[in-house]
Amino acid sequence: MERTLQPEILDSLSPDDPAALQSRRDLKIVNRIMGNERWFRQVLRRELRSGEQVLELGSGTGEIGMALSAAGIAINGLDLCPRPASWPRRSEWHQVDLRTFARYPEYSAVIANLTLHHLTAAELAALGRRFDGARLIVVSEPARRRRSQTLFAALGPMLGANQITLHDAQISIAAGFLGDELPRGLGLELNRWRWRCWVSFLGAYRMIAMRL
Repeated sequence: MERTLQPEILDSLSPDDPAALQSRRDLKIVNRIMGNERWFRQVLRRELRSGEQVLELGSGTGEIGMALSAAGIAINGLDLCPRPASWPRRSEWHQVDLRTFARYPEYSAVIANLTLHHLTAAELAALGRRFDGARLIVVSEPARRRRSQTLFAALGPMLGANQITLHDAQISIAAGFLGDELPRGLGLELNRWRWRCWVSFLGAYRMIAMRL
């Protein structure tokens, strides 16, 4: 299954569009089922060093970042959407395109959840070059598998997913990753980075990369 990128409907909607709000609620359910917040918390608690600050790319409505902040992890958010009303006061919110963000060198740890699959090969490579100051990169994205598409098409309506979510899920999975595609796409060099990539039981593609 070759990686393909197509526009997702949610990206074209205003943040306060009722259909967009419903779709983001659907994504909260998906994240909960897949255990994404729990997984990020476990990895960061294990791998972060004292004093290191985390930047979350594509923070969206902020649920994962807020949960990590409540667990004592110093995290700032980045997204094109406005800062959520309940975002922690002590945490910054960068309302900017991740492709043009200029402050990556300030962060030694970067995480992304269901975000990097939106990027083309050229955009991934350019983003990877911006990670020069990072020591740790932790990512959860869709795994590119036809059975995941089939499974979500069957189970999505049972979870109450709206038509936007059902459509965009198929697009997201087709744009996902397998094997070492993501670290290689980011240009992480083997002599400078050690990484592990795998697919979870529920179809999440996960990567932990650490600078040597």
